[in-house]
Amino acid sequence: MAWMIYGANGYTGELTAREAVRRGMQPVLAGRNGPAVEALAQELGLSSRIFDLSQMDAESLADLSLVLHCAGPFSETSAPMLEACLAAGVHYLDITGEISVFKHAWEQHERACKADIVVCPGVGFDVVPTDCLAASLVQALPAATHLTLAFEAGGGPSRGTAKTGVEGLGRGGMIRRDGELVTVPLGWRDRLIPFAKGERQAVTIPWGDVFTAWVSTGVPNIEVYLSTPPAAITRLRRLAKIQPVLRWRWVQERLKRKIEAGRAGPSDTGRENSGVEVWGEVVSADGRRAQATLSGPNGYDVTVTASLGVIDGLLAGQREGGFYTPSLLMGADFAASLPQVTQSPVELISD
Repeated sequence: MAWMIYGANGYTGELTAREAVRRGMQPVLAGRNGPAVEALAQELGLSSRIFDLSQMDAESLADLSLVLHCAGPFSETSAPMLEACLAAGVHYLDITGEISVFKHAWEQHERACKADIVVCPGVGFDVVPTDCLAASLVQALPAATHLTLAFEAGGGPSRGTAKTGVEGLGRGGMIRRDGELVTVPLGWRDRLIPFAKGERQAVTIPWGDVFTAWVSTGVPNIEVYLSTPPAAITRLRRLAKIQPVLRWRWVQERLKRKIEAGRAGPSDTGRENSGVEVWGEVVSADGRRAQATLSGPNGYDVTVTASLGVIDGLLAGQREGGFYTPSLLMGADFAASLPQVTQSPVELISD
């Protein structure tokens, strides 16, 4: 069954393409940058297709069963690719972490059911480890009413991730309260997080689980934290005071140009020497708690192995069409099955 990586010449797309070939897989490589995509395809012995998302037609996805969409920022690129997949009857996966993208994809559930395609955004580090950890915690404590997730990720971001971060500065933070999405200021709340390797200060961020964990678990109150040095939290709160300015188009474009001038993403050595730590806790109305931690390699390596794992699962068996989160599609144990990823047993605590 033929499948495609769109945005294959991007940082994460190229890493995924190389690992896919190493595993004996033969994806079609695609993107709008003809020379870059074709050069990578020739090097890896793969076929290629060149098209811009604004110029897609029926031939763009012809003879494909699945698309792994890796071209960000997904707030701009996800909707047209998803629309094309719905029209062509092609499974849609992406590696987004953007709440607005998850929400839009979730809203297409009925259409995905009718087209009999799987729509599963966030099949990378955003949000496989956190989504699976959340699901396993709620399996242990089904009465949970509050979910808190936190993570620490080393190695630095790719250009695409950094650009998404710039867009997020203008939107502020987000949590889920009583089942509803609630906007909060940048740096809204901070706390110490007991990661497996020690306590770290962390601050709330609008991570994708604010949306997806609610779909996966039904827990109505969700906060997500990023391990952040206290000085950086202070700077974030200063930025909150000029948040309207951060939404100005020229400010966004200037910041993105600076990102484009930087490195594409972490070096091989940088990835090898860094990893991720995830912590999660659920609490029930009567005060019972459940906690667990998860550790793994660099987030981009998790993205590669997680996305290819989901693709293997979809290509190997029939799944009913509709919107899925990673844990709903692959199971709560999926993240712990990935290379070099370990999850602690869930600890139940009664106050």
